[in-house]
Amino acid sequence: MASEGTSTVPRMGSFKRALFGYRREEVDAAMSARDAAIEAVEHHASAADAELASLSGMVIEREREIRGLSERLSEANERHERSITSLQAVSERLEEIQEQARGQATRIRMKALREAVEVSRRTQDLAAAHDGTMNGAAEPSLNGAEAALGQLFVGLIKLEIGPLGDFSQLVGFEDAVGRLGASEISVERFSEGRATLSMRLDEPVELLRELEESAPFDFNIRRTADDNLILDVDEDQDPEQRAA
Repeated sequence: MASEGTSTVPRMGSFKRALFGYRREEVDAAMSARDAAIEAVEHHASAADAELASLSGMVIEREREIRGLSERLSEANERHERSITSLQAVSERLEEIQEQARGQATRIRMKALREAVEVSRRTQDLAAAHDGTMNGAAEPSLNGAEAALGQLFVGLIKLEIGPLGDFSQLVGFEDAVGRLGASEISVERFSEGRATLSMRLDEPVELLRELEESAPFDFNIRRTADDNLILDVDEDQDPEQRAA
């Protein structure tokens, strides 16, 4: 068996011959040296096998650890993906709730605005009525009704009228205003049966007298001013006449 390094076994040609062959002492020494070399080689081979087995065990253990880490990493990735999915669902639900809250807030603000406008209008009406009672200017007296009907109006006018039974009455009254030569007619508000119209008269017109003749219903004058009129529909008239 070959071994590493320089061989310590003498070559056969180096033995000295004796009378009956080679000298026994030299042969025995050579055999002992050969056995020692073989034993050393076997020892090195055994140590190499043990080291190889240890390395193989370490490799197997490392592979087992790598598989364990890979499995834990895969589980962590799955949990992360589930968490992302849950977060997306929660985020979508929050956006839906926020959208609903914004819509509800908008409806509340619009309702509050309408109520505030109506309260302001009623406050102004009450104040005007109070001023008219104190000063005798807001509600025309019987003697002053003819003067109110003959009053001339020109420019931008706001006219409030009501209560109206339905929208068709508002349309009929708007048509009557249009026939008087008014332009830029628009309905600014229509709430609880009362409507506020805005119009422009390019020439002076006896607006109340003309409306008394052309309006589809009778009305009473509550307030007159240069640019602000409040009329009340006569609720005592025949319903068929009001709907005409």
